[in-house]
Amino acid sequence: MSFATGLICRECGTTYPSDAHYACEFCFGPLEVSYDLAGAKEAVTRESIAQGPNSIWRYGALLPDPGVAPVDLGAGWTPLRRATRLADVLGVKELWLKDDTRNPTGSFKDRVVSVALSSARRLGYATAACASTGNLATSVAAHAAFIGWPSITIIPADLERSKIAMTAIFGGTVLGVEGSYDDVNRLCIELVAEHGDWAFVNVNIRPYYAEGSKTLAYEIAEQLGWRVPDQVVVPVASGSQLTKVAKGFKEFIELGLIDGPAPVLFGAQATGCSPIATAFANGADVITPQRPNTIARSLAIGNPADGPYVLDELRLHGGDCGSVPDSEILECIRLLAETEGIFAETAGGVTIASLRQMIERGTIDPTKSIVAIISGHGLKTLDAVVDTATVSATIAPSLAAAEDALRFHQLVAAS
Repeated sequence: MSFATGLICRECGTTYPSDAHYACEFCFGPLEVSYDLAGAKEAVTRESIAQGPNSIWRYGALLPDPGVAPVDLGAGWTPLRRATRLADVLGVKELWLKDDTRNPTGSFKDRVVSVALSSARRLGYATAACASTGNLATSVAAHAAFIGWPSITIIPADLERSKIAMTAIFGGTVLGVEGSYDDVNRLCIELVAEHGDWAFVNVNIRPYYAEGSKTLAYEIAEQLGWRVPDQVVVPVASGSQLTKVAKGFKEFIELGLIDGPAPVLFGAQATGCSPIATAFANGADVITPQRPNTIARSLAIGNPADGPYVLDELRLHGGDCGSVPDSEILECIRLLAETEGIFAETAGGVTIASLRQMIERGTIDPTKSIVAIISGHGLKTLDAVVDTATVSATIAPSLAAAEDALRFHQLVAAS
């Protein structure tokens, strides 16, 4: 059973039933799912969770009601790996990587889509749609295909070819918009008004969709042996992931499943689209929208919906937000691959480069435990590395040619 009680406005506290509301009728603030955590205390235990499936739905009591059954492709329960070699390079004592490249469509978006479409089906929808920078579109198309729904995914037309192909292969309608994600999002808000019978997972179903990100916090705590890391680094696009990770840790603490305090959260953005990092650095309370110009397209949201809530979270608990250039993003994709065997998309490069940046400026404590969230697989953004990640040499099919090439590259590596 789910202990969700309905929806609540994040600004004024007005409550609503668990239907398709996504904005408050009184103050126009965003809505989120509320829970009876007091009632959940006896029912939700470490033992009851451990008996659940190896997916996000092991935490189903703390997620929105999915109706008869969740739409479950197996999202979640991804590895949390101790990263000793990368920790040595970065000069930190204890580093863990939450490897969400291992989700069904290769990104953390499978968590949010599983929750969103479960709620959408309960509410009577039968068509899935979204505005996306790529990963969400792929996940929506895959989950819709799984349950036999049509899907309409709307993306910037200049996305990486690999992400477009990964979305289109599931047979839904894929619309490429000549513009940025913010242009795509504005169009989808207009489409919601015209097609109210479509479940736009990150518009009219957004309160439910966002809850899927909490499961990252749940899994991190459980996989660490029911303890809380000191610091967590989260890639930031709309900001929803960071705020829901914070919510997840707080809920587990309130339920007595882990001991507090909650970890300090840190954001990670690309300099070419860093509206939250910029506002944080400037001490601003208002996010100034930016026009994206970065290879990290999955994070390229110039007007982030949850930006103010991210600022609140970072400032309240002593966090920080990195902002790294494309050159360092590419460098850290390679660094992560060479040290830990994880091939991350550009967002992963942003996370590791921001982690390094914040260690160097002293806002992340290298003596305390750190978890970095790697949110998507590198196969999604091959365009970013295909020109530099190539064969070491092209040789004739002879032993002499191979030996010559090996000697040359050993000399280069040693120099």
